Amino acid sequence: MAEAAAALAGRGLRAHCRRLRRGEGSRRGWDLQCIHAFYRFCSTGMSFESINKPLINRIIRVDHAGEYGANRIYAGQMAVLGRTSVGPVIRQMWDQEKEHLKKFNDLMVSYRVRPTILLPFWNIMGFVLGAGTALLGKKGAMACTVAVEESISHHYNNQIRALMEEDPEKYKELLEIIKKFRDEELEHHDIGLEHDAELVPAYSVLKNAIQIGCKAAIFLSERI
Repeated sequence: MAEAAAALAGRGLRAHCRRLRRGEGSRRGWDLQCIHAFYRFCSTGMSFESINKPLINRIIRVDHAGEYGANRIYAGQMAVLGRTSVGPVIRQMWDQEKEHLKKFNDLMVSYRVRPTILLPFWNIMGFVLGAGTALLGKKGAMACTVAVEESISHHYNNQIRALMEEDPEKYKELLEIIKKFRDEELEHHDIGLEHDAELVPAYSVLKNAIQIGCKAAIFLSERI
């Protein structure tokens, strides 16, 4: 019975992997990634029936969207400021965001979560936000970083509380991932402050506007 259930889950997972495939890399590479993610999930001793699937779906979907958007923001900043003195600082933060996105790509496969349908929109808006604030100079880019990373850190804290209330032992691996990423987002937030984010003209207005947008993005990405 257990083998039959695993086989059925494996077929469903492979179908999900094909839907997620975006033409990057070879078919064989994607198949190996999907199979590895499935057996890695099974090795935790968890089953899809034992988890709160609606909660996990929301968490992984919105976190994937958030890390995707953050990558696009840093891409926009690098397009404008990449050759300036602050370029290496932005690059360092962007490299960490790439690792975050890669991890959530893996988790989406492992937990069979579909991405938000709004990814094409976040693709454009993230780049525009990053490039637009970077056009204000280093301080503008860092103000954007502070606003976004503060929003993401607060959001991660809410997820940590929800998982702790649900079952901290069952979701131990996911909790460790979110806590690690939360701490790294807070580091980015502090880097922004260290690089004069608060000195950009109308800092409070800019920060509040960006954070309103972040809240709307979180709300929508959790649901669609």
